[in-house]
Amino acid sequence: MGENKWMGKRWEDMDTDVLVKIFKELNLVELSPVSQVCHLWRLACSDPLIWSTLDFGLLKSNYIQTRASPYIWVDDRSDKRLSRILRVAMSISYGNVSCLIFHYNLYMKDEHLHYISERSPHLKRLVMPAWNRITKFGICQAIQRWEELESLTMPTIGHPPYIMEEIARSCKNFAELKVMGSFDDLFASAIATHLPKLKVLSLRCSKVTMSALLWLLDNLANLEVLNISHCLLFEIVANGRRQVIHELDDQTLEKASRLREFHHCQSRSCLACQRMMADEGIMRWYRYEDWFWRRDEVSSLDLQDYGKLFDAECEALTAVE
Repeated sequence: MGENKWMGKRWEDMDTDVLVKIFKELNLVELSPVSQVCHLWRLACSDPLIWSTLDFGLLKSNYIQTRASPYIWVDDRSDKRLSRILRVAMSISYGNVSCLIFHYNLYMKDEHLHYISERSPHLKRLVMPAWNRITKFGICQAIQRWEELESLTMPTIGHPPYIMEEIARSCKNFAELKVMGSFDDLFASAIATHLPKLKVLSLRCSKVTMSALLWLLDNLANLEVLNISHCLLFEIVANGRRQVIHELDDQTLEKASRLREFHHCQSRSCLACQRMMADEGIMRWYRYEDWFWRRDEVSSLDLQDYGKLFDAECEALTAVE
């Protein structure tokens, strides 16, 4: 009898699109050795369909708060873990990451941001980690490399004009901003001055002055979508007292009526609003569900579920012992 021969394709001869569909089910730890099998597999592992979104939402730093600047101390092993994970991810993705998501309790340094920005030149959306250890030079240098950046989610910052100015100078297609924290007149003025063509702005669960809100509505003619859901809105009244606004007046609603979408909720019966009141306007995200900080009423800003590339199994496998 003739010898039986297997007529199917060998793994190394499979079509790239088939390999990509298979490799999309793997996380970062699993992809690393797979990408070293052969040239074809390496190309499939770096396909944009796999790397379009790199979600590090489960990756956090081991830290303690301090009284001196930068008001945080991070375990050296945590920094080394982050560097190791970034090296693997940036090596395999081959510059194909267009959306990058970090946890708000990840305290990276300039060197981490520099490494990422050099190796993800086509980034279009960024969800920033904490600012504490990132300098003005560090973030501006990164933004200069991200010329294609369109969307930024960021914790609040003490002096916002410089970052708004850098975005305006370097990112010509920038259209979407989310701020998590405090939003005052200075922030509103910086946006109106440097980003007058901004189309989408979310201040969800932030502490916002009424004067800043009105500044936005009066000066951002191109704004189409505004989210102030669950914000602690307040104004300064006689004797410098702060008065919380629980219901928008007709004048403010009339100004907002020109927007395509205007999301607002300052209800005493709303759980998220109750949390904002309890936290006095600065949301303590760590007190609540892991998914809570990722939500947004604006669909393009909602982070939905955690990605496959850095899932719970991957987080556990790379954890610091």
